[in-house]
Amino acid sequence: MRSPATTRAILKTLRAQYPDADTELNYATPFELLVATILSAQSTDAGVNRVTPSLFKRYPDAASLAKAKAADLEPLIHATGFFRSKARSLMGMAQALVERHGGKVPKSMEALVELPGVGRKTANVVLGHALGVPGLPVDRHVLRVSNRLGVAASDDPVAVEQRLTKVLPPEDWTKTSDTLILHGRRICKPNPVCEMCSVRDECEFYRKR
Repeated sequence: MRSPATTRAILKTLRAQYPDADTELNYATPFELLVATILSAQSTDAGVNRVTPSLFKRYPDAASLAKAKAADLEPLIHATGFFRSKARSLMGMAQALVERHGGKVPKSMEALVELPGVGRKTANVVLGHALGVPGLPVDRHVLRVSNRLGVAASDDPVAVEQRLTKVLPPEDWTKTSDTLILHGRRICKPNPVCEMCSVRDECEFYRKR
């Protein structure tokens, strides 16, 4: 695995390739991003963005979503897949927000992961993008790209998160995750387009390939 200094240099170069990297989920409030991120499991961000306008119009906050009925909610999110389990998560999450946090999205990892349907990845997305708290979400793209580059060496999202947050300053965490996600979607795909990669000369996967 690369040294901390080499890791920082590689990721800095990669971030320069995506100067506008950000989440591709559309949201206006922390609550909306929390909902959208839960819906994004096993779905695309574009697919989630197609359903959230009507969803947020009907359920604009935790108080309204906490009172939702599955029969009303499920048709609104059907297109994102796994709509029954997602509906249960959304209603449970909203009810927990109302009961434990006054309807507000909490600003700590510990409180977020206690909400139904919320794991570390979802919590880090909301913390880093909507709440101003450093977070480094690790999804399948972050896992694939970081392992190929040799800046991490694990298929465990928590281990990769710990490795990257240990060597990067907190202000770079969210941007680095966004960069790795975009790179994994656009270039470092399962069948990568290596000639378009700004760090291919530093990439262990490219050298072996």
